[in-house]
Amino acid sequence: MVACPLTVFLSLAGSNVNIIMKRPLQKLTILGSTGSIGVSTLDVVVRHPEQFQVFALTANQRVEVLAQQCRQFHPRYAVLGSEAAAEQLRPLVGRGVEVLWGETGLALVAAHAEVDTVMAAIVGAAGLLPTLAAAKAGKKILLANKEALVMAGQLFMDVVAESKATLLPIDSEHNAIFQCLPADYRGREEAGVRRLLLSASGGPFRTTPLAELASMTPDQACAHPNWSMGRKISVDSATMMNKGLELIEASWLFAVDASDIDIVVHPQSIIHSLVEYKDGSVLAQLGNPDMRTPIAHALAWPERIDSGVSSLDLIAIASLDFEAQDEQRFPALALARAAAESRGDAPAALNAANEVAVEAFLNEAIGFTRIAEVVDGVMQTWQTDEPRDLLAVQDADQRARAMAKQVIDQYV
Repeated sequence: MVACPLTVFLSLAGSNVNIIMKRPLQKLTILGSTGSIGVSTLDVVVRHPEQFQVFALTANQRVEVLAQQCRQFHPRYAVLGSEAAAEQLRPLVGRGVEVLWGETGLALVAAHAEVDTVMAAIVGAAGLLPTLAAAKAGKKILLANKEALVMAGQLFMDVVAESKATLLPIDSEHNAIFQCLPADYRGREEAGVRRLLLSASGGPFRTTPLAELASMTPDQACAHPNWSMGRKISVDSATMMNKGLELIEASWLFAVDASDIDIVVHPQSIIHSLVEYKDGSVLAQLGNPDMRTPIAHALAWPERIDSGVSSLDLIAIASLDFEAQDEQRFPALALARAAAESRGDAPAALNAANEVAVEAFLNEAIGFTRIAEVVDGVMQTWQTDEPRDLLAVQDADQRARAMAKQVIDQYV
């Protein structure tokens, strides 16, 4: 679904013709509105009430935060992860908001006929079904849930093509690549692209002595030096699994092989990613590390709107540093690249094993370095298959989770 053309109003006054250009109002569903991406999206939306109307907000269990958002933005629907949470929310939002719960509710607000745009910001595998529902309905999808492509890349891209949905990346790295590619991009060879370069901050443990990594705590892993994110994504950044998942996502988004994507560590997080062309040109997208920039870009695409992000001060930054990726420090990178090259259901297994391992780490059941070991333990014995449908993807996800729990049981 391409953005609707501007509405043109003509008013005749004698021989004068006044043309008033009015942008169409986008009705917006935010999947995961209480998370960091959802909150940033609402911050951009509130700056442009003439362009965006919140149609639905969803959360898992954060009832009070969702209630506050509903009172401010007055959506038609609010969706929570459980019936109990929905019952708690109803008296807090009044009769003007219809409260739903579960996967059925999420799918309804993602695919609703009145919705123009869906911000897909539910973290993890839980975001796959509603994001797929939005794709089937031909929506403009702002994709912050990388798991939709990691788990079901071919299936998801096929649905997007069939429904003629518009898919716009929200991850700062993929959004940067999108901005650096030609507007009519159809593939790497046609555009003369040599390779894509994903930038990575290196997270909080970029310079931590290797011998100390095993003792790092969840709070230390979540203390990202540049970005404010949820705890799961923060841990993924600390292991750099986040970058590995982004590599898989980029291969689907931009129709390139994993071997055509390199990762470069850039501690300042000012250059968000780069595209190298065959003639030697390298285009980079720069900006302050604030997710409101890619969110505003995608919300208004193909136009530009104010995001609330301050201007980049290159003089104050003074220098930009780059380092090679270190797979000894970050073994998750090699695991993700191997899964990307295997394709099939290997990325789904990788993602599932990682989610289980990260949850165990956050619950202090395993140490930090055990996260990659758990994932490796699953992938070592995983028999890759080509999923025929969504049920096959979900089956792979569940089998990998069970395998990961068995590996964890060996450590506790």
